[in-house]
Amino acid sequence: MAEAVVSFVLQSVRDFTTQEAKFLCGVSQQVEVAQTELQLMQSFLKDADRRQVDDASVRIWVAKIRDAAYDLEDVIQTYGLKVATKNKGGMKNVLKRFGSIFKQWVDLHKIGAEIENITFKISNLRSSLQSYNIIRETKEIGGASSLQSFERQQQLRRTYSHVIERVVVGIKDNVKEIVTYLVKEENCLRVVSIWGMGGSGKTTLAKQIYHHEEVRCHFKSFAWVCISQQYQVRDVWEGILIKLISATKEQREEIAKMRDYEIAKKLFLVQRERRCLVILDDIWSIETFNSLKAAFPLYEETQSRVLLTTRNEAVALHVDRNGFLHQPQALKENDSWELFEKIAISGRIGEDSGVYKKMKELGIEMLRHCAGLPLAIIVLAGVLARKNNVKEWETVHENVHEYIRRGKFYEQEYEGASWVLALSYDDLPYHLKPCFLYLGHYPEDHEISVSALTKLWVAEGLISLRPQIHGFGETMEDIARKCLSELVERCVVQVGRNGSTGTIKTCRIHDLIRDLCLIKAEEESFLQIGHSLHENESTSMFTSSMVAKATPLGKVRRLAIYLDENADRLVSSRGETSGHLRSLLYYDLREWRPTSKKLLLSPLTGFKVLRVLKLEGVNEKVEVVELPSEIGNMVHLRFLSVRSSNINTFPSSLGNLICLQTLDFRVKNDLNIPNVIWKMKELRHLYLPMFYRASVELKLSTLGHLQTLDFLSSKYCDLKDVIGLTNIRKLNIRLSSSFENLDEILKSTGSTLNRIRSLFVDIDYARKSSYEEQIRQIVSICPRIYKLKLFGPTPELPKELCNYANLTKLELRSCGLKDDQMGILEKLPHLTTLRLQGRNTFEENTKILVFSKGGFLCLEFLSVFDIPEITEWRVEEGAMPSLCRLRIGFPCGLTALPDGLRYLTNLRKLSIFGMLREFHSRIQEDGEDFSKIQHVPSLVIGEPYDPPIQ
Repeated sequence: MAEAVVSFVLQSVRDFTTQEAKFLCGVSQQVEVAQTELQLMQSFLKDADRRQVDDASVRIWVAKIRDAAYDLEDVIQTYGLKVATKNKGGMKNVLKRFGSIFKQWVDLHKIGAEIENITFKISNLRSSLQSYNIIRETKEIGGASSLQSFERQQQLRRTYSHVIERVVVGIKDNVKEIVTYLVKEENCLRVVSIWGMGGSGKTTLAKQIYHHEEVRCHFKSFAWVCISQQYQVRDVWEGILIKLISATKEQREEIAKMRDYEIAKKLFLVQRERRCLVILDDIWSIETFNSLKAAFPLYEETQSRVLLTTRNEAVALHVDRNGFLHQPQALKENDSWELFEKIAISGRIGEDSGVYKKMKELGIEMLRHCAGLPLAIIVLAGVLARKNNVKEWETVHENVHEYIRRGKFYEQEYEGASWVLALSYDDLPYHLKPCFLYLGHYPEDHEISVSALTKLWVAEGLISLRPQIHGFGETMEDIARKCLSELVERCVVQVGRNGSTGTIKTCRIHDLIRDLCLIKAEEESFLQIGHSLHENESTSMFTSSMVAKATPLGKVRRLAIYLDENADRLVSSRGETSGHLRSLLYYDLREWRPTSKKLLLSPLTGFKVLRVLKLEGVNEKVEVVELPSEIGNMVHLRFLSVRSSNINTFPSSLGNLICLQTLDFRVKNDLNIPNVIWKMKELRHLYLPMFYRASVELKLSTLGHLQTLDFLSSKYCDLKDVIGLTNIRKLNIRLSSSFENLDEILKSTGSTLNRIRSLFVDIDYARKSSYEEQIRQIVSICPRIYKLKLFGPTPELPKELCNYANLTKLELRSCGLKDDQMGILEKLPHLTTLRLQGRNTFEENTKILVFSKGGFLCLEFLSVFDIPEITEWRVEEGAMPSLCRLRIGFPCGLTALPDGLRYLTNLRKLSIFGMLREFHSRIQEDGEDFSKIQHVPSLVIGEPYDPPIQ
């Protein structure tokens, strides 16, 4: 991954020197020379990255290059920011600046010497290329490689149609479905694509189809070919043609004499005239398919078919977006056990014996680490098939991840699952590798927020806005989401939840993929995992159980801490590691139990280049967390989050953080916010506490890059400042006072608010007054919103809502809606999510809630929660035809479920909780209302609510 590091550093230095050129004028020549040296090195790094698998000396060489690149970036940006900071302040600081000219000259000389020293190191490393036999990489398709490890991988990954797995479970229905599709003569689509992550059983499924009796009877000619990453197009075509025509010796000699286009034409005609089935196993890229497709009659009238397997969804979609695509799913628990048991135990030990029962207990626990991945199950079962007693099984159980990774013979690198999964990593383009490795710092089974992840990627400098990889008007966050989508397409990241607009809200990675992340991250000195951080360490700031046993090569740049119970202080700056640490991320803070109730973060003086500090969710056991003023010295910080922590101060020194992009201060306490946020002119995402105070009005008009502004209080901020926020996409406003000049303000901000996608308007209930018109005015000039929340009195909704084509999510709380407003809601053309909750959501005399026929045509999720004024609910036949999920919750005045629920044939999940005991009795299997919901596959019934005795 050194190629990726150097590329990102070059882009970062280029961007920084462009933006801050006036502050680097004294060292610009040294910077230019250093950049040139890195550029000359780039073309050799891909070969070096591959060679370091087998050669320890190359591994050390690559580590030195990586560290030199990082050091160059740190030195340039540190000096540039120092000079930029000193040169601000206006006339009153002129004398002070004049007095520091000599000191600045000394700094200039020092920085120049440091850059020259780094350049000298890079130059020497480039001069030693020949000693390490490192060659310049070319990008020819099908180019040969003499690397020993690569050849070994190629041999291991080659598949053969005659080698059939002896144990296959859980895919019988999938085989039947695909076979039925293949043999349908009326099908106009010629290609079936099977795609999924490495080890998910794609090739196994393809072999079952290839040898299926019905397939063998239907097709007349067959060919199976495994497409390696280093393939030759002619060899592939030639091999398929020979198999399809069962070529004689004479025909083989004739084919060998043909030109490439003649072979392609011959193969094309054979498939068009005969009924052929060709399996293309392991297609890695769209370019690969495009280079081969000239020999296949994909759009001709023919009964031949092509079945391909790939790890890349984009490949499958490229062939035909409307074609037959199949993604193997993880094996269910029963199927996982059946596959495991048949390989590891079957026939050796009787099921009634105590040994079998103990082995089954251990086996089921170990299978959790496989998460239904067939490859992992087979590897683990293969290891245990050689273990004949419980003690040996317990040994494997103690370190099950290593056995799955390494396989039967622990010392062999490629025998287990790791090499199969590593192929996906090796195939990633350089700009995606750091993004992938970054996922390793999340704990096992962690549901990863995509919104937070993309902000972290941007803050870390892993995302570039270079023209060749972004479209017009796209932000770095947009590019980051594209990178995530590509990782999903390549099956190394799994989608958790999707949003109403189709965006990915959360993602996760398979345990074995996380292992791969940590292994590669350790090899690359990209990140490390620790379990505590103590001040009293003399040689290092860490006291940790590192994931990998080997000492990392190079400096540790990123550290994720999974806190243990022994830690009393979260941050220490002792030890030389802190001087080059870029990220410090804490996890498990909610479960942490420190001995001291008052927690200090200081000292923070040693973190000279820290970009990310994530300190979220310090639990209630901690009385208060002191955020010291020294945090203002961490001028490289791009991301600072103390969300959901007991922070009691907002130091004014935070105004020094001029590089900050994300500030998440959604803390539990009521804070006084000093007027310093305006200084953070690079801010892209600002999350203020739900409740805060300010001695003077907060100035925000300078934040021209701001995309997210959470909790803008009209009491402490001037709404006119929104005029300058031309990039705002998400706005959360709390109205705490009335505005006589709101019309004027809204006219001025119209073009700004027109960009908003998510709008939340809240009313401070402590200062209630009539805000109906103000809310309607604000909403009326945000026509492009897809998400809207209105909290507070809004008896009449803006009539413009019906024309908002993008509006898909709506939440109304305590709005006091009039009866006729349901008529507006049910006509919203694209509404998929509706939440009605909070007392007084409807006006006081409203008792009946009616969902009319033909209303809410696109609604998929409905929540009716805490609305005691509604005592009856009617759902007419034809209402909410698309509803999939329904939630009814505490405390609601309903005494019975509406009869119309029986018409909701698409309803898949119904959650009911906190309703009166009489209501709960009606929805039991013998209750009066059960017939209305018995068709719903998933019923989640919580505890009933017993009102307090008066």
